[in-house]
Amino acid sequence: MQPRNMSMSGVVDLAAVKAAGEAKAKAEQARADSARQGGPSAVPASSLVIDVNEAGFENDVLQRSAEVPVVIDFWAEWCEPCKQLGPLLERLAHEYNGRFLLAKVDVDANPTLMQQFGIQGIPAVFAVVAGQALPLFQGAAPEAQIRQTLDQLIQVGEERFGLTGIAVDPSDAPEVQVAAPAPAGPYDSLLEAAAQALDASDFEGAVQAYKNVLSDDPANTEAKLGLAQAELLARVRATDPQKVRAEAAEKPADADAQLAAADLDLVGGHVEDAFGRLVETVRRTFGEDRDRVRLRLLDLFEVIGPEDPRVGAARTALARVLF
Repeated sequence: MQPRNMSMSGVVDLAAVKAAGEAKAKAEQARADSARQGGPSAVPASSLVIDVNEAGFENDVLQRSAEVPVVIDFWAEWCEPCKQLGPLLERLAHEYNGRFLLAKVDVDANPTLMQQFGIQGIPAVFAVVAGQALPLFQGAAPEAQIRQTLDQLIQVGEERFGLTGIAVDPSDAPEVQVAAPAPAGPYDSLLEAAAQALDASDFEGAVQAYKNVLSDDPANTEAKLGLAQAELLARVRATDPQKVRAEAAEKPADADAQLAAADLDLVGGHVEDAFGRLVETVRRTFGEDRDRVRLRLLDLFEVIGPEDPRVGAARTALARVLF
């Protein structure tokens, strides 16, 4: 899901930072010089990704942020988008090799941290740099956009706070168990092409690729989820957010206005708002409009995942309105 750019009062707006190529090279050189000159000892690679709780937050995040940017992934076991985003962030933490640390916070086990950061939906990704919190994005984002955000974050740490990252001892890297490759499925290549199109923000291409799979295999779960996500992102990209919000406020019973606003709600991480808006629109509308809104709501349930408790609550609310 495409991230929502955010800024925090008194903190650098990451979207305004230019490309970080030169700064990255300087940081790599600084770390190499530090190692040659007997700088701080290298940390084990296994410590680049850590689980953080409320009791250890000050030591594990705030204090560490004085030497390296700390990216915080707020997640939960029931959150389907979290299951996509979490492994990607972990892989990038090892790939970036000490230029940031990844702290993972289970919001169910640490509700106080969730409240303190003002989180309305997950996955939510923040950073702490030199003790300052920077909201990065909400929702599962394409890898290319996450990399861009991380590069900008690292540049902020280097240019504003002099943080060049930490040296990493690769000998302690966790072993990766390589499983025997699963037999290729009949649609693996098509699904891979669709996923690549989605990551490249070619939403129309992804829509067509997923439809190609579903035309032969209508029950393909991966294709149904991918199609719902691609269609959502394609719709949002074609809108003017300010205009959409204004029209939705002016026309509470207009199906098209509320459908467009619900898309923005969901992409922005406000899942309950999106569901509640469409349930209320179902209540207000009749005939073909009501059916369109109901079907869109079912599509958005696919995007979030049936295991998410917010989907269950919205299904119950929808049933009350319909019956």
